[in-house]
Amino acid sequence: MLKSTLFVLIFSFFIATIIGPFFIPFLHRLKFGQAIREEGPQSHRKKSGTPTMGGIIFITSIVVILLVTVFFTKYATMSNELMMLLLTLVGFGAIGFVDDFIIVVRKNNEGLKPKQKLLAQLVLAAVFFYLFLKSGYSTELSFFNLFNINLYWVYGLFILFWMVGFSNAVNLTDGLDGLCGGVSVITFGTFGMIAIAQQQVGIALFCFAVVGALFGFLVFNLNPAKVFMGDTGSLALGAAIAAVSILLKQELLLVIVGLVYVIETLSVIIQVAYYKRTQKRIFKMAPIHHHFELCGWSEWKVVTFLWAIALICGVIGLFIAI
Repeated sequence: MLKSTLFVLIFSFFIATIIGPFFIPFLHRLKFGQAIREEGPQSHRKKSGTPTMGGIIFITSIVVILLVTVFFTKYATMSNELMMLLLTLVGFGAIGFVDDFIIVVRKNNEGLKPKQKLLAQLVLAAVFFYLFLKSGYSTELSFFNLFNINLYWVYGLFILFWMVGFSNAVNLTDGLDGLCGGVSVITFGTFGMIAIAQQQVGIALFCFAVVGALFGFLVFNLNPAKVFMGDTGSLALGAAIAAVSILLKQELLLVIVGLVYVIETLSVIIQVAYYKRTQKRIFKMAPIHHHFELCGWSEWKVVTFLWAIALICGVIGLFIAI
């Protein structure tokens, strides 16, 4: 399995680095530049016009290398798990693409209406649950390998919450150059190693294809970013990592391994709830990465700090799972 995971990792990286130099100028010509929020940090104003929809770069890389691996090598076959993960990645990526497209056409940050986006996410999560049941998976929820509880049909509601929740959590994390991509490399890499330990070939290949493609994407996304992943990339990554945790029966471990996503989301929830109650703010700005920026931290310092937290959480997750 080591040879196959290295194969998809290396070649997904190369595909992403080859696509980028062609795709980014194409986005420039179409004037698909990101509109920066007026209420955002002043330092971000210079990023206005940077192309978005960059998630297409790594999603394409992942899909291409996995299809090549399945149909033209002996490393893997199209398992139910791999099919479900690819459908999740592409499906949620499509929702993000529509959202990004509306944003760049209207030159604002509104995109799809929240209800429209939520409905589309719920439908895809329901399709995943249907395929999950058809594949014979258990509806037991694992509590860090200590004990399991069978939730029966309630597990379907859990899947809806988990996939929609993490797709939006990763979306909130995508606010600084390289932040979401770097954290996601660590998160998918951690679950990829857990998949190897469980001998889950298809899931392991998917995770390391994501890692390689994200490394390739970071070539263009590190500060100063030449392209943003947009909702196209972040919604796809969030739903995919939630699906991976579900298929590995390590659902709640994602709270630890993906702690950066959780913290970013909680900072927004706390900020909104506290402001509605008191008309005051706990953080200078939410998500919390903007709070650190407004406290005087450089963008790169914030990004590397949150990468470090993600890495520590990944190591802790491995100790718990393996």
